[in-house]
Order: sequence, then structure tokens, then C-alpha cells
Amino acid sequence: QVQLVESGGGLVQPGGSLRLSCAASGWIRSINVMNWYRQPPGKERELVATITSGSNTNYADSVKGRFTISRDNAKNTVYLQMSSLKPEDTAVYYCNADITGWTFVHRDYWGGGTQVTVSS
Repeated sequence: QVQLVESGGGLVQPGGSLRLSCAASGWIRSINVMNWYRQPPGKERELVATITSGSNTNYADSVKGRFTISRDNAKNTVYLQMSSLKPEDTAVYYCNADITGWTFVHRDYWGGGTQVTVSS
């Protein structure tokens, strides 16, 4: 079994910073694309940032220049460094990854989410 576990969420003031982490564990052969999504209160889940196995990155327009996605392949971990946070960044943040298991079958996995609240 494969699990994704997020950490690092919390309450932060506008203009502040947070770093989210997402660690994958279990029977993993390789991790392909890794993503961060978020779901603001009362809204649909949206893609925030993507990083490929070759560390190519892509960001939603709303977070470009403020958020940075990175990964540590040795630790099977993806990070989201969030700076200049705004109240509209308040959401539950989810990690998502395409993972190939030991049977060479790859599928999508999701973490349980971590709450980020930006408020004074």
C-alpha cells in the first residue's frame, strides 16, 4: 500500500510564509508527477502547482511568484513553500502523486489534506 501524508499547515498572518510537506511511503518503485491542490471553503478543488520527475514545474497564475514547489526524490517527499500569503490562499491543501508500485502498475494517490488559514 502507498500513503501520502501532508504536514506543515496552520494559521498564519497575511504576508507570512508556510512550508508544506508531503511524504510518500509504502511499496514505491518510482514517483512520477507530484501536485499540490487546494480547496477553499465552499469552492471546488483547484490545481496549485506541479513538479515532474525531472523537476520541471508549473504554477497556477494566482500563486506564481509566491509559491515554490520542490521535491526530494531520496525522501519521496514534495514541498510547497508559500510566501506573501493572502487571505484568499486559505484552503485545505492536498498532495497528489502518480506513483508506480512494485508491480509496475501506476496510479493516482491523494493525501488527506492539511488546513492553511491566512488571517489576522
